[in-house]
Order: sequence, then structure tokens, then C-alpha cells
Amino acid sequence: MRDTIFFSIYSRSTQQPDLLVVEPVVNGQLLSQLIYRFEREQNFDVAGSYGGLIPEFFKYGMLDRYFLGDHDPDSYWADVGGIYVLVCQCGEAGCWPLQCRIRIEGDAVIWDHFQQPFRSMRDYSRFGPFVFDATEYRQALTALIAEFSSEDPNSR
Repeated sequence: MRDTIFFSIYSRSTQQPDLLVVEPVVNGQLLSQLIYRFEREQNFDVAGSYGGLIPEFFKYGMLDRYFLGDHDPDSYWADVGGIYVLVCQCGEAGCWPLQCRIRIEGDAVIWDHFQQPFRSMRDYSRFGPFVFDATEYRQALTALIAEFSSEDPNSR
């Protein structure tokens, strides 16, 4: 049985309704909730404190390519060995990110090697991996781009 994914898009706050947040939903649960529970169970010194990506705050590039791990070999993402799937709840990508590696193997998209770059001693080996059907994953990305474009006032 493969994991499921879609991407939730919501306004950051009522004070900033045009500022959109993108957060993965894995197996029907926000990724921020899944990682919070995992970190709390592991008794990590700071559990959770993550939020979704705010594309307006950081240059992720095209989100469909980004979430496929499709980036230039010279890019920042190649240097860090993965992508940020969540960022700090403050919205700043570099403040408190959750990072993972995304790879494509046959008909699967795999998220693994999760890490919190500011807590390198933490062991995330029991979080994930998440294995998604590649066709369904790409459909989720297509829906993300369509929904983001329709909600993003700057893309109209």
C-alpha cells in the first residue's frame, strides 16, 4: 500500500489573506502534525514549530519541479542534499526547516532522509520513508499548480 499526498493551500492569516501557504498532506494529515507527533514521541527538545512553505517569502522556483526534486546540480538544493518540505511557523525558510530527499524510482516518488538541519544529532530514520505512486503524485502537483495559480492574485 502506497502513501497518499495532496497539497493544501491556505491563507497565512486573516491579516494577510493574499499570503498563501503550501503544506503537504500525507495520508490525510498535515505534514506539520505528523512531524510534531514524531518529534514529541522522540522527546526532542523542540517539537514541531513547523509550518507550510510561503512561496512569496523564498524562491522555491516552479513548485511542481521543486516537489519532484528537479533542480539544477549547482543549486542551493543540490548543496543541501534535499528540499524543505516544511519551514518555521514564522514563515522564514531558513529559520527552522524540515528537510528531506525526494527521489523517483520507477513508478514511485519517495520522500526519505528527513532531517532538521539545526539539530544534526536528531535521528529521523523512523520518520518515513513515504512512498507515493508517481502518477498520483504528479496529479497532486498538477492540482497544486492549478489551485495555486487560481488563488494567487499575482498570477492573474
